[in-house]
Amino acid sequence: MKTNKNYYAIIMAGGIGSRFWPMSTSEYPKQFHDMLGVGESLLQRTFNRFAKLIPKENILISSNKNYKDLILSQLPDISDKQLILEPLMRNTAPCVLYAALKVNDLNKDAIMVVAPSDHWIDDEDTFLNNIKTSFDYCAKNDVLMTLGIQPSNPNTGYGYIQFNGNDAIKKVVNFTEKPTIEKAKQFINEGNYLWNAGIFVWSTKNILASYKKHLPEMDKLFCLGNTIWNTDFEDDFIEDNYQNAESISIDFGIMEKATNVYVLPVEFGWNDLGTWGSLFDKLPKDKTNNAVVNAETIFRNSSNNIVRTEKGKHVVIQGLDNFIVVEKDNVLLICPKGKEQDIKQIVAEVKGKFKTKLT
Repeated sequence: MKTNKNYYAIIMAGGIGSRFWPMSTSEYPKQFHDMLGVGESLLQRTFNRFAKLIPKENILISSNKNYKDLILSQLPDISDKQLILEPLMRNTAPCVLYAALKVNDLNKDAIMVVAPSDHWIDDEDTFLNNIKTSFDYCAKNDVLMTLGIQPSNPNTGYGYIQFNGNDAIKKVVNFTEKPTIEKAKQFINEGNYLWNAGIFVWSTKNILASYKKHLPEMDKLFCLGNTIWNTDFEDDFIEDNYQNAESISIDFGIMEKATNVYVLPVEFGWNDLGTWGSLFDKLPKDKTNNAVVNAETIFRNSSNNIVRTEKGKHVVIQGLDNFIVVEKDNVLLICPKGKEQDIKQIVAEVKGKFKTKLT
């Protein structure tokens, strides 16, 4: 697939991924792990996917400054200038504005995709064709675009996008945060709702205009740095000013307010890999539906489990059904899959009880 010098990607790689504890920790979050045992971390896989369509030098990584060395070690093809490093977490609206201003300074004709680093995509060719379609549309129209996943079930873990219109690219009517199961079933039945994957496409010109209109205080704050983007003074400006930005998501701050939002319905085998259960869904299974990463296992009267260990570990499971079993260094987690929402609370308890740094 031919690359285009006006195409840019912003890969969001700043989260901690606490629902994947003990694999994911604040020092080494999930996006830097080979979660599926395929030989690449999630970040590497996302970068290499975009590099088929976008010049490598036009792919920027947005993350916390503490992860700078990790990023550079995993992505040797990029330079420091491709890093968008936050001194502290301020949700997605500030880092997207920072990225858009930085890219716009390099190329006034830039079209950019913003995407998480930790998603799984089965059909990468279809995904890239969808991104190319979105790039072409945004180059010709004053719009903000998002990709909407065709829902396969009334999932309550995702936000939903309501649309109307019969064209391939549809006008967005409304965004709904994670609904109740009753609402999710209603959305599926109505047929004009998609899952919100958090993948956005727009020209830098249009997204910057949207910040001026919908988040004017944030726009004023960042525009104080308009003479220093991509210079040696950029880091100091961000260190001094980023903390003053409102902590708000791009969804709340821009997408839910703007009237020029469109969605492309897509199907490319998407999974947000947000939990051990979602990882289980993507892994190959044995004849009793157990999924294993790295471990050498014997399952006795056991089914529907996910087991992940360090390489070379031998694990015997007797009489377990539907469990998460994860070993990392000196930590072992055994938790029913149906209770995985408790892992965040478990992490908080671990911080309080154990004095060594495990989270």
